[in-house]
Amino acid sequence: MFELTAENALDYLRQQGWIGDAPAHAELLSGGVSNQVLRVTTPQRRLVLKQSRPQLRTRDAWFSDLDRIYREQEVMQALHPYLPSVVPEVLFVDRPNYVFAMSHAPLEAKVWKAELLEGQIDLELGANIGRVLGRIHQGSAEQARRFEAFRDDTVYVQLRVDPFYRRVQERRHEFAAAIESIIANMLTVKEALCHGDYTPKNFLVRDGIFTLVDYETAHFGDPTMDLGLFLAHLTLKAVRSPERSSRLTALMRMFWRGYCQEVTFRPHVELEGRGVKHFGVCLMARVDGTSPVEYLPQEGNRAIVRRLARGILLDGMDSWEQVWRWCERELCSE
Repeated sequence: MFELTAENALDYLRQQGWIGDAPAHAELLSGGVSNQVLRVTTPQRRLVLKQSRPQLRTRDAWFSDLDRIYREQEVMQALHPYLPSVVPEVLFVDRPNYVFAMSHAPLEAKVWKAELLEGQIDLELGANIGRVLGRIHQGSAEQARRFEAFRDDTVYVQLRVDPFYRRVQERRHEFAAAIESIIANMLTVKEALCHGDYTPKNFLVRDGIFTLVDYETAHFGDPTMDLGLFLAHLTLKAVRSPERSSRLTALMRMFWRGYCQEVTFRPHVELEGRGVKHFGVCLMARVDGTSPVEYLPQEGNRAIVRRLARGILLDGMDSWEQVWRWCERELCSE
């Protein structure tokens, strides 16, 4: 495999015939742990080059198949016609070298995670993000024959089940049995497309609109993992900044409301119950899994997260309203 760098990317693109000989610029983009991602600017356009790497850049050893890049490319191609303003367009593909190029988000767009950590909380954006996830789940459930091509969950197991769910089982034995049943159900359900990384770091936002990136863990399976993972990330930010917890809780309510407006393939109460369980595991994964969030270094904050996870996984908390009331009660008093 030819490994791309900022120094060799332009020569590579010209050899592929993807750009011309005019002056151009390539730069490394940061933020991810699993791929080499480069921005390329030519006189005609901006594009993003992405190449998978076998070893992820995390504290603990973490490996994944290189061909996960194919899944990302194919899922984007399947979703782009339905959500052209949200899903980037795949421009070029070099499968032997595990590379593809995609359209660039607006240059002024910012990573939503950074905005949330700065306290910029847009409730209508949250509702729109919920509606888009609902459209992905509902559309793929309705068109199961089209999306069943993505049933293979090998990469999802490598990048989510093992480092999140099973790592927490190893490190927090009190949750092991509860998590085992969640894993068993998750790997059995095949009903809609699960993005697998529907988190604030993968939204590039500008003026209330957004681009969604990173589809390598997407698969046709249990979509409620997306609900749990997304809402876990918002909750972790509320733990970090309790003075913003009421506003973040309002954002979560708007997200759920937007999602429910689009979804009919399962009763909302069923999706909620399953999503809350994933939420409990994902909370634990981001403090005790392979890749903890960097913005909760204090043990006191991690203890709050574990306490909420215990309420879900061991004590029977099973609705979003219970979760949000818990956050409003416990975090606002911090």
